[in-house]
Amino acid sequence: MERKTALVTGSAKGIGSAIAVELSMHGYDIGVNYLNDKEKAEKTAAKVRENGAKAVCIHADISSADGRRELFGRFFEVFGGIDLLVNNAGVSRFAPFLDVTEEMWDSVFATDCKAAFFCAQAAARKMAEEKKRGLIINISSNHADGCWPDASVYGSAKAALTKFGRNAAMELAKYGIRIITVEPGYTDVGWDKSGPIFDACPRIPLKRFAKPEEIAKTVCFLASDGAAYMTGSCVTVDGGALLPIVPENYLYGTDGNLYGSEGSK
Repeated sequence: MERKTALVTGSAKGIGSAIAVELSMHGYDIGVNYLNDKEKAEKTAAKVRENGAKAVCIHADISSADGRRELFGRFFEVFGGIDLLVNNAGVSRFAPFLDVTEEMWDSVFATDCKAAFFCAQAAARKMAEEKKRGLIINISSNHADGCWPDASVYGSAKAALTKFGRNAAMELAKYGIRIITVEPGYTDVGWDKSGPIFDACPRIPLKRFAKPEEIAKTVCFLASDGAAYMTGSCVTVDGGALLPIVPENYLYGTDGNLYGSEGSK
């Protein structure tokens, strides 16, 4: 079987690393992009190679145009073309709305939206040039659809990422190029279990956080023939976190019956 090529941005650790490793088990050679952690990037690449795939680590700051040129220049030098781009790299910064600065806004949008947009453009240009029916997967967040305190900048950037994916999917369909967005919820990437973020866990209908490998398996399915008719789609993987309109304890009485039903207290 002829192997395909995939570039995964921000794949030294966490969800990106899991995606790179999972794809390598399903016929993809991998470009492992990283910014700061070369050691972890090399560990990801080593896992990819253990699966019989080719891997190259590429240091690049994709928030800048020069960094993106370096990234794709090196990737095309090694692999020639590209079958799959996974826009995974992201920056998370949170602050109350009244305290948000332009620097904070610019830093989040530079990576979470602008970099993903122009990485997608670079990949799509190469795919169209080679008449390749390629795929771009954007890793967004359920923050694109839900609202959380202190997340106005992050949520706005992720909403923009989800939206541009739909628009670009419409334009690129004539080339046979597809774009799909994945919106993970809370994902345990090694957080301190005693930290306040774990207070959110009981509020998630499935009562747990996702594992990076679960997000990776979703991406791998979307990159398979089973999802070949999907484009412009958005897949939410958040354990049902966006489902409740009001907290569960507001809906049910102490006897477990739904308020408004006979016997509720």
